[in-house]
Amino acid sequence: MIRSIEQLEISGKRLFIRVDFNVPLDKKTGAVKDDARIRAAVPTIQHAVKQRAKVILASHLGRPDGKVVPAMSLEPAGARLSQLLGQDVTFADDCVGDGVRKLVAEMREGQVLLLENLRFHAEEEANDDAFARELAALCDVYVDDAFGTVHRAHASTVGMVKHVPQRGAGFLVASELKHLQPLLKGAAKPYLAILGGAKVSDKIKVIDQLLARVDALLIGGAMAYTFMQARGEPVGSSRVEKDKIDLAKRVLDKGVPVLLPVDHVVAKEPKAGSPSQIVDRIPDGLLGLDIGPKTRAAYRERILGAQTIFWNGPMGMFEAPDFAAGTKAVAEALADATKRGARTVVGGGDSAAAVAEMGLADQVTHVSTGGGASLEFLEGRELPGIAALET
Repeated sequence: MIRSIEQLEISGKRLFIRVDFNVPLDKKTGAVKDDARIRAAVPTIQHAVKQRAKVILASHLGRPDGKVVPAMSLEPAGARLSQLLGQDVTFADDCVGDGVRKLVAEMREGQVLLLENLRFHAEEEANDDAFARELAALCDVYVDDAFGTVHRAHASTVGMVKHVPQRGAGFLVASELKHLQPLLKGAAKPYLAILGGAKVSDKIKVIDQLLARVDALLIGGAMAYTFMQARGEPVGSSRVEKDKIDLAKRVLDKGVPVLLPVDHVVAKEPKAGSPSQIVDRIPDGLLGLDIGPKTRAAYRERILGAQTIFWNGPMGMFEAPDFAAGTKAVAEALADATKRGARTVVGGGDSAAAVAEMGLADQVTHVSTGGGASLEFLEGRELPGIAALET
């Protein structure tokens, strides 16, 4: 059983919350460019403040590889959090050591302290026990609210947890589990999975799990061309994982309907501004960069007829406006299906970025904050950070 923060005794206690403040920073100003991950943690932090806990926040940012990299400091995230909370957030210049212990010892109830980037210490990613014990010594209660990191066995997500008397999940992690668990067990039918992105290899394990559960699989993005080649269809110069063609054939032979694009937006080069055209068959010398209008219409029809839909991966090179129509069409169809009562879950990563960019994030049932974590969860794997919270 995993207890939520509401079931933990936190009043007056030193509460360590592992948050995910791995946010993009402006290279010129150093300010936070996208605060979505910070905002996602606010409800848990506000609850802790109201309960008069002494709130200690910890996160990583980027890949500093165990070195202090000033450009990856969490200080700008602390400044943005302070604005969102409407109260001061104290910033520590490290996450362990005498200075941090002193700051924690002086904390008042309802105060918020943000520790410096955990990954400035190589011991964090190594899940070093001595480092984990140092973190654990700062607190009486541990809460994980960083779903994007629960598939990593690091000191702040796994190692320290066993050394803390009370543990549980923040609102964000609890919400992720609530929405993702039904996709593995008891999803309302018809159940549809939409998978896109570049590589079959990234998705094959989740495809295997989903094939046992879904009524149909809709495929887009560059990975569609590997499946098309497996069916013997022309793909021109489109990106194909040749070593995954046999794997794609195996998926196609499973007996579950697999829908592939029937028309394509193609160009000579995969870059913005490259002259494009719509074709049913991809000729030599051109490559597919998005699903075409017939495919969009067919996928929309399937989406609107489903009761449960999981989507991970764009339908094309959506970062270029010329090749974004397919991804946009899927996002809009998901929003319309949600209005009709379907449960719609967007599995983080590029798909989450796409629905956010299109202003549709609040029009689907759930947008996961962890692309890698949500895929590993749906692969049926035990996530170390979730297992650590079990009591």
